[in-house]
Amino acid sequence: MQAAFSPADILLPGKDIDKTKWAVVACDQYTSEPDYWNAVAQQVGDSPSTLQLILPELYLEQPDVEHRIEKIQAAMQADLKAGCLDCYPDALIYVERIQSDGKCRQGLIGKLDLEQYDYAKGSTSPVRATEATVLERIPPRKKVRQGAPLELPHIMILIDDIRRTVIEPLAARKDSMQKLYDFDLMQGGGHLTGYLIPADMQQQVLDALDALADPAAFAEKYDLAPGTPVLQYAMGDGNHSLATAKACYEQLKAEHPGEDLSSHPARYALVELVNLHSDALQFEAIHRIVTGVDPADLMGQMQQALQLTEGTQADCQCFTWIQGGKQGVSAVHAPTSKLTVGSLQQFLDGYLAAHPGAKIDYIHGADVVQRLAAAPDAIGFLLPDMGKEELFPTVIGDGALPRKTFSMGHAADKRFYMECRRITE
Repeated sequence: MQAAFSPADILLPGKDIDKTKWAVVACDQYTSEPDYWNAVAQQVGDSPSTLQLILPELYLEQPDVEHRIEKIQAAMQADLKAGCLDCYPDALIYVERIQSDGKCRQGLIGKLDLEQYDYAKGSTSPVRATEATVLERIPPRKKVRQGAPLELPHIMILIDDIRRTVIEPLAARKDSMQKLYDFDLMQGGGHLTGYLIPADMQQQVLDALDALADPAAFAEKYDLAPGTPVLQYAMGDGNHSLATAKACYEQLKAEHPGEDLSSHPARYALVELVNLHSDALQFEAIHRIVTGVDPADLMGQMQQALQLTEGTQADCQCFTWIQGGKQGVSAVHAPTSKLTVGSLQQFLDGYLAAHPGAKIDYIHGADVVQRLAAAPDAIGFLLPDMGKEELFPTVIGDGALPRKTFSMGHAADKRFYMECRRITE
């Protein structure tokens, strides 16, 4: 089997293009803040920008979405025709991103083989989703990718490299690399620098990645039975973007039965690898608010289903509930998942299915949960932060985690679009 991650023909904006205006944040950020995207549009003006090549999800439900998609695809064709994108063939790029907190997040950009990715729960592929994939979110994204000549990635893939053998050694050698870009990101996004990894260094990086996928070392690392399928790459950010790329590729295969598509560019997706153990990478809990319910009834049924007791207890999954100015801690004695969020979410999914008028929302701030839970028909749940070291063992054991299990940092620190790659022949 060929390696799941490999060098790619990467396109970058030419030297005369203002990189600060070119790079914009991932399309799935600031989805409830039109002022942010309006400010981006004002800053970009008529300059070449990835803003013209992506569809902020804020506009997914707008009546003019089809027109927006047509404009995106036309803009891609125009950029290619104008020659404003420089191609770096068979490239790997070492990236340093200075976040809004001043920490440096290191990354490695290349392409991922979609044949080795399966987002279904229970998948045993080398590349796996870490959270449940909502299938309804794929079709609108397919409309953008289908017919587009380019892809722009905001996908971040995690590797479990506790000894820091793959990405981190590149920092000491960056002075011998060609610097491709070095600029401040817009709207408080920090700073981005990229270096072209020479061909002789590429093989060292790829060999280190291969070592992480050694079956015997993998089984020993996670205390698994020999022969357990290796999880080499776990989804960090951009789950539905990668799932969309996979869906488009599978459709392409279905439309061309019997054809050899092994080298077709649509078989791959451009991604950034990040080490799970990066000091700059922080996992934050995503809390829950449930509305349109009788809080007492919900807690009564949950108490029976999960065998809850009051107060924090050692060796138990625990969460905080908030309702009408009151709050308490519940301990779970009949967990249905390795994680607290999993046990809670599985119960809530069943409860919501049985109560059509109920709704759930996913909240980052505890203060927001407290405010929303003041309503008489609402109840909030505060969840503990997930330890990074729990991610790979839990995905291996449980499969994809419940949706909205964790967040990797704040919106301003998400990946910005910089690189492009052709996905049509």
